[in-house]
Amino acid sequence: MTITVTEDQFQSMLNTDKPVMIDCSATWCGPCKALAPVIDEIAAEYEGRAVVGKMDVEECPGISMQYRIRNVPTVLFFKNGKVKDKSVGLVQKSTLTEKLDALM
Repeated sequence: MTITVTEDQFQSMLNTDKPVMIDCSATWCGPCKALAPVIDEIAAEYEGRAVVGKMDVEECPGISMQYRIRNVPTVLFFKNGKVKDKSVGLVQKSTLTEKLDALM
């Protein structure tokens, strides 16, 4: 299940021993819309093994500034609360799952 990320619960979402993958996107972004179903697939496949979230950069400006998100889509990969990797732009599903698998 994909979690909708908000400013309020962002930090608590990172407090897990599981890898966290967050898709940072915007409603007006075409590539973001194309990536959305891929993120949902990954969330279903990694259920119980990883936390997968989606964040609208315009609704979470503080997080966007903190992690210097300048282009969307940007997918951030966290382990133990720290960014370990990221992907910018529309990429293949395999690219995202390889990055997520590396954090397992």
